Amino acid sequence: MTQTKDNGKLIAIITMCFIFAMISFVTNMGAPFGNIWGFTYPFAKAWGNLMNFAAYLFMGIPAGKMLIKYGYKKTALIALAVGIVGLLFQYLSSITGAGTYVFTYDGIKVALNLIIYLLGAFICGFCVCMLNTVVNPMLNLLGGGGNKGNQLIQVGGTLNSLTATLTPLLSGILVGTVTKDTNMGDVAPLLFIGMAVFAISFIIISRVTIPEPTLGKAAVKYERSPLAFRHCLLGVIAIFFYVGIEIGIPMQLNFYITNLGFEGSAAVGGTLAAAYWLMMLVGRASSSVLSGKLSTTLQMTVVSTVAIILLLIAIFMPESITFTVSGHAVPMKSVLIAACGLCTSIMWGGIFNLSVEGLGKYTEAASGIFMTMVVGGGIMPLIQESIAKSAGPIASYWLIIAMLAYILFYSTIGCKNVNKDIKVD
Repeated sequence: MTQTKDNGKLIAIITMCFIFAMISFVTNMGAPFGNIWGFTYPFAKAWGNLMNFAAYLFMGIPAGKMLIKYGYKKTALIALAVGIVGLLFQYLSSITGAGTYVFTYDGIKVALNLIIYLLGAFICGFCVCMLNTVVNPMLNLLGGGGNKGNQLIQVGGTLNSLTATLTPLLSGILVGTVTKDTNMGDVAPLLFIGMAVFAISFIIISRVTIPEPTLGKAAVKYERSPLAFRHCLLGVIAIFFYVGIEIGIPMQLNFYITNLGFEGSAAVGGTLAAAYWLMMLVGRASSSVLSGKLSTTLQMTVVSTVAIILLLIAIFMPESITFTVSGHAVPMKSVLIAACGLCTSIMWGGIFNLSVEGLGKYTEAASGIFMTMVVGGGIMPLIQESIAKSAGPIASYWLIIAMLAYILFYSTIGCKNVNKDIKVD
């Protein structure tokens, strides 16, 4: 009986890690696709990313309620079906609506195909929101909470970073250099891969057994909100900023290099963005080994500090210091920016782990609130892009530094549970 239970737990862990990988594959389409749309619609470079994360604002809390009512497995299956629809809409933007103009913005006529793409990005946002709501509390639960729970989240995060690395890299290879003739048809293979993997994932998950801690139990009475816990409230703010950091760093790096305009600049920009996600993979793999031995607070404090230092050096480093890629000089500061992936790698799992520690029955509800705040991944990069347009792309990283400073505060002070008097069982 024990052996069967252990095997079931292992299958559940592998399944959750597989879902974790798919989240970043879809999410990371925003920046490279933004380069394509940005050529015709400069104002819309970050709109796809914004729509993807705006969906969290509407779906975060409902996703948490779905988790309680329908369980982890059904919520995941619904999410995967929604994801296929979202990717299909993005593909349709490559074959229809290009000559049909619906309104004018900033003096530029906006065609229907952009609207179709943005709708697809929004639908995909619903998908990844639901998947995130499933994955994080389940991995924390399967690991038993604490450092072990964080360790499992980092293992899943390693696979998440692997697919995050592939998305901008493959997109850069498919596009090469962004021109007036570049369109979504150039990245259609990426969309087909996404739809196929979602379909395969649906089949696999429908056939495995996943623990359902809330199904079949009496309705839980919530005397308080998860936000009554100070460390959860401050953690929700930390997640809002963190996702803005995670997305904003490689997105602006991709835009920065692509806008240098040399032959193959989009491919180089995609490669450097992929390097950032590769660094996240390395960091998460390392953390998955260390998290059983080192506290989450220590890891978070160290990486927040190092990230701030790396970005400060990058900001003040002269652009004349370069390295050569494919015969073109690329600013060395881009390497330091990409290296920040090592630091941001553990922040998602770390913040989630610290924020739900000691919440007991409030964990699922807190997960829904967390997913709502992932909208920061759309809002903060949009603000960063505004700063980049007025003050330059490198100056926009001051916003990232400010958000990292808050993460550092949370890691050292804000994560402490000062509400242990509230009953959680």
